[in-house]
Amino acid sequence: MLLCIPTLNPGRHAARLVTAIGEQDLRPDQILVIDSGSEDGSLAAFEAGGASIHRIAKREFSHGGTRQLAVNLTPGADIIVFMTQDALLADRHALRRLRACFEDEKVGLAYGRQLPRAGASAIEAHARVFNYPAGESAARDMSDAPRLGIKTFFVSNSFAAYRRSALMAVGGFPTHTILSEDHYVAAKMLLAGWKIVYRADAHVYHSHAYTAGQDFRRYFDQGVFHGREPWLRETFGGAGGEGFKFVRSELRYLLENCTALIPSALLRTAFKLAGFKLGMAERFLPRPMKRALSMHRQFWEK
Repeated sequence: MLLCIPTLNPGRHAARLVTAIGEQDLRPDQILVIDSGSEDGSLAAFEAGGASIHRIAKREFSHGGTRQLAVNLTPGADIIVFMTQDALLADRHALRRLRACFEDEKVGLAYGRQLPRAGASAIEAHARVFNYPAGESAARDMSDAPRLGIKTFFVSNSFAAYRRSALMAVGGFPTHTILSEDHYVAAKMLLAGWKIVYRADAHVYHSHAYTAGQDFRRYFDQGVFHGREPWLRETFGGAGGEGFKFVRSELRYLLENCTALIPSALLRTAFKLAGFKLGMAERFLPRPMKRALSMHRQFWEK
C-alpha cells in the first residue's frame, strides 16, 4: 500500500500528519510526497518520517496529472491512498479500515469520512455532515445512479484509495481537467462495472473556511469541469437537484445550530450558483477573465 501526498508549503500540517501516519495500526509500505515548490522547510518532517520526496516545478502541478505521476512512479503498489496535505488522520485505524474495503475484488475505489477541523464554523461543519454522513459504510455501483444521480460518483481525494488495476483500466487520472479528477475516475469506474465504497468509520479531519469570494471561484471551476465533461450530466443527471438538497439541509442545520449565519449562507449560495453558471459558460469568456475568476489560475496558463 502506497500513501501519496501532494504538497506545497504544508507548514505545520506536515509534522502533524507524519505523527498520525506513524501511529496507524496499518502503516503504508511507502510514503511518497510530490512537492511542487515548497519553500517553508516543512518537507524535512516528511523526510524524517521516512517519506520519499519527488519534486516538480509549481507550473507542472495539476490535480490529475500530479496524482497520475505518483501512480507511474510506483508500479509495484497495488493499492494507492491519496491524501491532501491539510487532512489529518483522526484515529489509528483509519488506513486499515480504508484498506479493508479492497477485500471485495469488485471495489475499485474507496474513500473515508471527513470531519470538520477544530474551530470550524457551523457552515463549514455542515458541509462535512452533508457530504460525509455518520453511520454505515456503503458500496455504490451503476444500479444506484437512478436514485443518487451525481452523488453516485461523489468521492474525495483528500482521503481516498484506488486499486491500481481498476484505475489503469479506465485510463488513469485525467490530465486535462481543472479539478475533480477523483469524480472523473469514479464515474469511469462505475461505468466499467467497478464499485465505489464510502467507509464511514475511516476518519480524517479536513475542512475549509472559505470566504464567499473563494466559494465563487471554487464553484466557477466546478462549472468549468462539468461544462467540459457533458457525459457526466448525460449519464448521471445535472447538479441542480443535489444543490437544492444541500441548501435545504444547510438551512435546517443553521436553524438548529447558529441562526446568525443564515444570511451569510444565503449570500454564499448566490455566489456559488453564479460561479457555477459562469463556469459552465466559460467557452464564451476570454482567457484573462477566466483566469481572474478561477481558484486554480495556473490551469489557464497551460
